[in-house]
Amino acid sequence: MNMSAGSGVSGERERLVVIGGDAAGMSAASQARRLRSAGELDIVAFERGHFTSFSACGIPYWVGGDVPERDQLIARTAEEHRARDIDLRMRTEVVEIDVAGGRVRARDVDSGAESWTSYDKLVIATGARPIRPDMPGADAPGVHGVQTLDDGQALLDTLARTRGRRAVVVGAGYIGVEMAEALINRGYEVTVVNRGSEPMSTLDPDMGRLVHEAMKGLGITMVDDSAVTEILTGEDGRVRAVATQDGEYPADVVILGIGVHPETTLARAAGLPLGDHGGLLTDLAMRVRGHENIWAGGDCVEVLDLVSGRERHVPLGTHANKHGQVIGTNVAGGYAMFPGVVGTAVSKVCDLEIARTGLREKDARRAGLQYVTATIESTSRAGYYPGSSPMTVKMLAERRTGRLLGVQIVGREGAGKRVDIAAVALTAGMTVEQMTALDLGYAPPFSPVWDPVLVAARKAAKAVSAGAS
Repeated sequence: MNMSAGSGVSGERERLVVIGGDAAGMSAASQARRLRSAGELDIVAFERGHFTSFSACGIPYWVGGDVPERDQLIARTAEEHRARDIDLRMRTEVVEIDVAGGRVRARDVDSGAESWTSYDKLVIATGARPIRPDMPGADAPGVHGVQTLDDGQALLDTLARTRGRRAVVVGAGYIGVEMAEALINRGYEVTVVNRGSEPMSTLDPDMGRLVHEAMKGLGITMVDDSAVTEILTGEDGRVRAVATQDGEYPADVVILGIGVHPETTLARAAGLPLGDHGGLLTDLAMRVRGHENIWAGGDCVEVLDLVSGRERHVPLGTHANKHGQVIGTNVAGGYAMFPGVVGTAVSKVCDLEIARTGLREKDARRAGLQYVTATIESTSRAGYYPGSSPMTVKMLAERRTGRLLGVQIVGREGAGKRVDIAAVALTAGMTVEQMTALDLGYAPPFSPVWDPVLVAARKAAKAVSAGAS
């Protein structure tokens, strides 16, 4: 094995090592380079895949044909990073972190050659891994997880080779719903098998039911309250059906949309602190707790939920890029913090927009909060204006104080991004009574006189007042 030494000597050039070449890792590397020149800081980054700085969130839209070319999802290529004096080593996987020795052991994915690289500062941005069920057939040809561009390309290759047009999506979260839409757009017969009673477990069941009805209206077969027990294969070894306790569903291709786990295998082996969800624990500067020269960000960490006050695993590219900016600033000797999240997310299935922020009812109960709810139906524009479409808004508020706890929105065009109003209110710690006075923009093409979020806030404020009397 070869040894590449860093200095670690005051006044001499330092070395930053980054594990992971996507959003958090390369944002950290790029920000550190902006603030520290190559003469002051060596930056070495390892990425085990073929691509760097790509949008995983865009993969369903590439698969579905909305985004024509794979490379449109790449924000910055390896060559562009190298041109900025970042030593980015593709197809190289870090297999060990030696914390005491301040070094990492990396393996060339193609040749198997290994070498050690020492560091003065380390960034762990290993992302998340798709959950693969432990059952017969889960690794059969034709069964796909969708997390990286390599995964997306493998799925498209399968779709190009497969003659049949039957697809089964296992799981009805964000990835499952988005992949169901992608396959519908490609002309497939789609069945979604869901363990829960309604799709989108990030919503309360009453709001998930609206998504359920919309998916059925698109021709998607929904199988709820059903767990997959086996993925059946044919004589050629390829997937032929998905089995549940209640029956079998023919499949020429299977998409696993069950969710992801933080990829912290390396961190666990190195003895770094992990939370209840398996993610790395950091301070507000994104420094790994108890380790002065190690930072972590992206889908491999847990973050503070500003509403419940608890740690959560929230794997989203928005957070990963912010983590990277914070880490890069701090690594370079500056000062930045990531205070936490309120849990904002937005998605769609065809023309139905789905958004949430803050706590669901079960989240509030788990946190020991007493709450009231308010659900209203309104429209995206003035009712008389052409193109107005319905939307449903559900709001949670703390029973005594009226503090906003969460908002969920399901509707057509103009519904989803309204959740940002609630996200700002949550971050500011506003009450629903205070929200009713928000000075939001109004014109008939954009909103009714009373924006739907404010209508929900008024109803929630009345529920709080009634509970206090």
